[in-house]
Amino acid sequence: MQGLHLTADLTHCRCDAIWLTDAPRLLDQCVQQVLEAGLQPVNHLAHAFPATEHGPGGVTATVLLAESHLCVHTWPEQAGVTVDVYVCNFGADHSAKAHALMDALIALFAPGQVLRQALQRGGVAPD
Repeated sequence: MQGLHLTADLTHCRCDAIWLTDAPRLLDQCVQQVLEAGLQPVNHLAHAFPATEHGPGGVTATVLLAESHLCVHTWPEQAGVTVDVYVCNFGADHSAKAHALMDALIALFAPGQVLRQALQRGGVAPD
């Protein structure tokens, strides 16, 4: 049950607004980036939220991986994005692939500021 959970909070994103509002296009890009990182998508889903008085609606895009998951949430009215990449390291260490996926997604959104965090998961001592 060992794994690596990466998160990134992106603000002041300077990407084309389509990446923050177009659910099918963002989901396709997420799947493509997963494949380019060498991970295995097994399913995927995106949801577009309706516009509000604050601006256009955001998107949640999720890719279920054989290794675990990717999840992206956008806030176009704030030019913000959060990204979660979690990989289980059962059978092989997928950490480098997780970092490559995170780097590619950060580059896509072109943020002015990035807060990255990494958490080693599954540090349970054996019985």
